[in-house]
Amino acid sequence: MTKDNNIHQTANFAVLSVSFEKADAEIRGKFAFFDENVKYFVNQIHDLNLGDAFVVSTCNRTEIYTTTQNYLLIAELYCKIVGVSLTDFMQYVNIVKHEEALNHLFRVAAGLESQIIGDFEIIGQIKNAYHRFRKEKKYSNPFLERAINSAIQISKRIKNETGISNGAASVSYAAVHYILKNHIQISDKNILLLGVGEIGQNTVENLVKHVYKPRVKIANRSADKAEKIAEKYQIPYIEFDTFQDELGKTDILIVATGAQHPIINKSHFPNGKETLVIDLSIPNNVAKDVTENENVSLVDVDQLSLHINETMVQRQKEIPKAEEIIKEMTKDFLEWEKKRKLAPNIHHFKASLKNIERNEMHKIHKKHNYIEVDDMKLSDKMIQKITNRFAKFIIDNPWKAEEISKLMHEILVEQPNKEFNEKH
Repeated sequence: MTKDNNIHQTANFAVLSVSFEKADAEIRGKFAFFDENVKYFVNQIHDLNLGDAFVVSTCNRTEIYTTTQNYLLIAELYCKIVGVSLTDFMQYVNIVKHEEALNHLFRVAAGLESQIIGDFEIIGQIKNAYHRFRKEKKYSNPFLERAINSAIQISKRIKNETGISNGAASVSYAAVHYILKNHIQISDKNILLLGVGEIGQNTVENLVKHVYKPRVKIANRSADKAEKIAEKYQIPYIEFDTFQDELGKTDILIVATGAQHPIINKSHFPNGKETLVIDLSIPNNVAKDVTENENVSLVDVDQLSLHINETMVQRQKEIPKAEEIIKEMTKDFLEWEKKRKLAPNIHHFKASLKNIERNEMHKIHKKHNYIEVDDMKLSDKMIQKITNRFAKFIIDNPWKAEEISKLMHEILVEQPNKEFNEKH
């Protein structure tokens, strides 16, 4: 493996993105990547020696982040795992590379590429996805590690220093906002939430926050998790297998499950009761045929996003501030990368100076039988100052780095060795 591959330069970084910009909710569902795919994906990448990659899959996007040069092989492997053709994938994917890929990651983390601008749920999803892949790989990639940490810092700064998240408008809030806007006397409505993953929990939190004493019940395949959430928010939960019985008295059904196929269909609404169904799942976990029941209405993620335009207008005004933060942090990241790439040259230069220092100190000690501590301190300061100047020069002029480093090696190492050999 070459030194550049070990460094994992931005030059090898690529993002393959399928998002709401090109694909609707139904299409995005076909490309969804589930947790159970992670182990096999990581093992295959390792076996095929394809470098590093991880996948972020949310309701609005599925993205592959990779530091391998052959990103199409990664895409082919991904398609094989999720059961789609590479041709279909290429029809909907956006591919960004190099510094643009880094900028894309930072913009996604900042909520600037979200269907709802300023939706900061995405940064937690990126972080969790990377950690799941890292856990399977058993080692970390310094480039990706730094990129993810920078993305987290960018997200925090933008949240704290701009108003881009004012008037909360995440997918989970959009669902509650839709209910508040389209129903009266919400506190009298029976609400059932299926699924208490990240989006489900956020929906519960928004219901409790924005509805006075909501009559909400929750159900989850993992009863332990449902019990914990129920206890946290002081709301009842039911066994997942019994939700059909509960549907008979439900006015509003919110589905935030993570199944690969619809778990709710028209057969779940036999009694003709007026019911609003909100599907927050990608792929859709509610079949479209539910609306064949005259009194059942269905709203999905894409439709919810149309109901928060006013908030978006205000958030749009904050984008330039967010972009300035991204620009600043990207510059810091690229500086770090330059230093990391050139670190061996800098260490070698400093080691050469330290070697000269040792020889000179040895001569002084041999001749005068002493070395003062202050002399050593002064010497260390001088070496560090000269090293800093050398480092700054090659970082500012990377195209000259190898030439200058070679020249310094000849002056500081080869020439003194030649003189020593001539004397002896």
